[in-house]
Amino acid sequence: MTDDLFTDTHVGYQPLAARLRASNLDDYVGQEHLLGEGKPLRECLTSGQVHSMILWGPPGVGKTTLARMLASQVDAHFFTLSAVMAGVKDIRQVVEQAKQLRLNRAQKSLLFVDEVHRFNKGQQDAFLPFIEDGTFIFVGATTENPSFELNSALLSRCRVYVLRSLDNHALMQLIDRAISDEDYGLGQLGLELSDSVKASLCAAADGDARRLLNLLEIAADLAEPVEGGNSISDQVVEEVLRSDVRRFDKGGDQFYDQISAMHKAVRGSNPDGALYWFARMLDGGCDPLYVARRVVRMASEDVGNADPRALDIALSAWDVQSRLGHPEGALAIAQALAYLAAAPKSNAVYKAFNKVMADVKSDPSFDVPIHLRNAPTQLMADQGNGADYRYAHDEPDAYAAGESYLPQAIAARRYYQPVPRGLEIKIGEKLERLQKLDASSPQRRWPMVDL
Repeated sequence: MTDDLFTDTHVGYQPLAARLRASNLDDYVGQEHLLGEGKPLRECLTSGQVHSMILWGPPGVGKTTLARMLASQVDAHFFTLSAVMAGVKDIRQVVEQAKQLRLNRAQKSLLFVDEVHRFNKGQQDAFLPFIEDGTFIFVGATTENPSFELNSALLSRCRVYVLRSLDNHALMQLIDRAISDEDYGLGQLGLELSDSVKASLCAAADGDARRLLNLLEIAADLAEPVEGGNSISDQVVEEVLRSDVRRFDKGGDQFYDQISAMHKAVRGSNPDGALYWFARMLDGGCDPLYVARRVVRMASEDVGNADPRALDIALSAWDVQSRLGHPEGALAIAQALAYLAAAPKSNAVYKAFNKVMADVKSDPSFDVPIHLRNAPTQLMADQGNGADYRYAHDEPDAYAAGESYLPQAIAARRYYQPVPRGLEIKIGEKLERLQKLDASSPQRRWPMVDL
């Protein structure tokens, strides 16, 4: 028996994905890393020792199905809540029913909470005592990173299992099962699908079984009669997929994973990877202006002064995207990405700035040295502000050798360390020459000892 507080169980029609939901391991596809021989969840299922857990993975990979199989394996009453619609009152209702089942029938209960990350801290905390006392086995499903979205108290009581997007082999299995199953699938239609049609459906599904079966069901409605059955042609699939949008999950883990992959491809000097992930993000509906802003950041963080032109090119791409919009402006962003990826790399400014910020937070608030202070009034000049300051343009080569521009206590610190790549080779050589002039200058402001 199943209790679902938010689903009408009396409706006549069920989508193909619901009708074909696996009820045992033989019918379940994918997740071999968890359900293969000797793997943790398979051992859990076969031993009947089911524990509370979090199932983390993208949509359509079998989280709900797996939870139902777990409940069936231990003969537990299956409760389900949707965190999108449920509240603490609903949790209390499930708790009371689970307690009655344990008291009156000695029956276990399994509570499946879909989108558990949508519960706030108080709602998540409401589960804790009942997980601990065994009122129910808790199984939460989430598409978001549990370490960010779930309370540490809840995580400490559950084991986290990561479910992966389905590969093409698993998706092909689902198609074959759907078109051959005459009881719950589409077998009664006698569907004929070419390999290219199957490949197109799998590509559009993007690892999501639910999406695959939904697309297949729509395509079946448009199938063309042929002798002995019906045929889903390439033209039908093209029509079905015309308005389909690939998975991107803005704001979720896939969103940040793809941005991370693009940034790392630039940092790793791989234009192909940078362009690929950019195209994937555009294909999923990402705002190109968001990418343009990230590209500007990359220009400073990873290219820096090894090639200062990178920042100009990135800013220009942002401007072009703002002026032309999409898709015309995307080419300028692609150009900037390719340039940044191929450019010499330096994170010297990035590291220097982070170190300075850390020191400013941890050091005392050193006074500005008297010779660097402003003296806009006579009173301030009489107090010594600006005294003995050496105007660099009046010095040989416009450099005041031996002058210091840091507080005395940290005068010897060196933050910016140019790398031996690109323009920073020249910058490094110049700074080394100037430091030698400082060291030999009879006008050194004070001994440069790093405290």
